[in-house]
Formats: sequence, C-alpha cells, structure tokens
Amino acid sequence: MKLNNLKPAAGSTHSRRRIGRGPGSGLGGTSTRGHKGAKARSGYKRKIGFEGGQMPLQRRIPKAGFKNINHKEYYAVNLSTLQELAEKKNLTKIGIAELVAAGLTNGKELVKILGKGELKAKVDVEANAFSKTAEEAIKAVGGNTTII
Repeated sequence: MKLNNLKPAAGSTHSRRRIGRGPGSGLGGTSTRGHKGAKARSGYKRKIGFEGGQMPLQRRIPKAGFKNINHKEYYAVNLSTLQELAEKKNLTKIGIAELVAAGLTNGKELVKILGKGELKAKVDVEANAFSKTAEEAIKAVGGNTTII
C-alpha cells in the first residue's frame, strides 16, 4: 500500500445533489423549494422576529416610557467619604482633582455631594452639585460649598 493507492472506503463518499438542472435529473421544476411563497423566491431572507405573518411580538407589546434628553447623571459622594479623605490626607479644600487623586471619580463625571454620614472637619468643597442636607452640614462645620 502506498499513498498514491489510497481511496475512501466504498459507499463512504457521495456526490452532492445538483438541483435545478432540468426535469431529467428528477430535481428540476421547483428545485426542492415547493410551490410559490416567499421561501420559493430567490433572495428571500426572513426578517428578525418574523412570525409567519402574525403580528410580531416586538410590535404587539406597547411602547412604554421615554428618555429625558436633559437628564444629567451624577456620581454621588457622601459626607462620610469627604470626612475620611480629609482625615487621611489632611485636606482643607476638596475639589474634583482631590477626588480623582483618591480614585473616587475619573474627572469626566459630574459629581454631587450627598448628606449621608457625618462631617467634622472644616472643609471647602467644590463639586457640580450639592444636596440641601450636604450643603447645610458643610456650612454648619464652617466650610464653604462652591458649585463648579
């Protein structure tokens, strides 16, 4: 036996069916596509979600809600976080740069200071927005709030 003598085992290979080559082949006429309908046409491609003509699910279900184009997404920082930051790094002024240095924000996000926790250190805070409770708590300790 040599490599040039090798052949597949008898009956293990089949020639592919050549459809649409006339009536003599037995696979002419409709060429295995049945009669009429979208699937019988050339270039047919089923739409995503097509349910055989029934109203598709994504069109049966009503639309809901809306997206407010003026909505602003803020990154929240609590007073307790500011207190920790002021204690660790001995800060009297906390702005976006200090928050970025501490790894709390990336500098691209809008920052809002919220009133959760307790602030004991006198700190001047710069941020994009403040909650009323946070602003009152900062001023009660003797600090200032600045909206950027």
